Amino acid sequence: MPRHPRLHADHRPPNGLRNAMDYVLLTEQFLNGFQLGIILFLMAAGLTLVFGIMDLVNLAHGSMFMIGAFVGGTIAFVTGSFVLGVVLMVPAMLVIGMVVEVTTLRTLYPRDHLDQVLATFGLILFFNAATRLIWGLEGLVVPLPDYLDGIVSLGFGITYPVYRIVIIVIGLLVAFGLYLLVGKTKIGMLIRAGASNRTMAGALGVNIPKLFSIVFGIGAVLAGLAGLIITPITQAAIGMGEDVLILAFVVIVIGGIGSIRGAFIASIVTGVIDTLGRSFLDVVLLLFLPANAAESAGPAVSSMLIYILMAAILFFRPQGLFPPKGAG
Repeated sequence: MPRHPRLHADHRPPNGLRNAMDYVLLTEQFLNGFQLGIILFLMAAGLTLVFGIMDLVNLAHGSMFMIGAFVGGTIAFVTGSFVLGVVLMVPAMLVIGMVVEVTTLRTLYPRDHLDQVLATFGLILFFNAATRLIWGLEGLVVPLPDYLDGIVSLGFGITYPVYRIVIIVIGLLVAFGLYLLVGKTKIGMLIRAGASNRTMAGALGVNIPKLFSIVFGIGAVLAGLAGLIITPITQAAIGMGEDVLILAFVVIVIGGIGSIRGAFIASIVTGVIDTLGRSFLDVVLLLFLPANAAESAGPAVSSMLIYILMAAILFFRPQGLFPPKGAG
């Protein structure tokens, strides 16, 4: 993503040109932040459901992000259709997620969080090794079709890649679909009941093992979708989901564990703050610090912004901005 040019005191463009340039860059970087927020939401939505309902600390969620990229990218390469890769990736990741839950994670529910962390960290090592064995060390490049590989004008001198707009649209559609699923369907009612009080839901006849498998499968699909749609911008690589997983945990802490609405709002806020901070914070610091100090402090402070935000949220609202109803 483009960075804001360094504005040294002895080399600044004229005010009018700088203002126009800053307006365009600010808009583009805001959209980049919104797009990052969409990717974080797809990751965090599944993670917050798994954590909120199953009380499972799943470090291997980032591996679902990676596997979705490799599986969907391979399908796209074999079929010659990126869209078909996205479509067929969904049932593939649903099956993979449910198999992982049934064969491995189901035994971890009665264990404490430390055991879950250690076991799912082992899954990360397993999936990384399996990916290396199947696809090799080089990773996987997924080219975009011609109709998505272009630039569109948004007016006022602002241009933006078509594919990044598609990512934003996909994320918004998924968010709306999750809203309908969780808020308007029977399975959504069961998910909400499980998030509020798993023990009571089980006592009332809810098939908890089946519910857990479905929820984990949905989470795997969402993570895999995030990994696949970001791959044409970056590439599929071993361990690609681990950095995103850290941000996803930050998101669910800010938004409230178990809350889809909280995950969406916190994801967008986190993505925008992180992107704008990395792009413009050094420029803002020039108002208060010498150029050299601003250049040095900007990247360091910008990398901490979302963690500072998380700490502030936890101080004032320990349950997050939008904890699920019934959370104690």
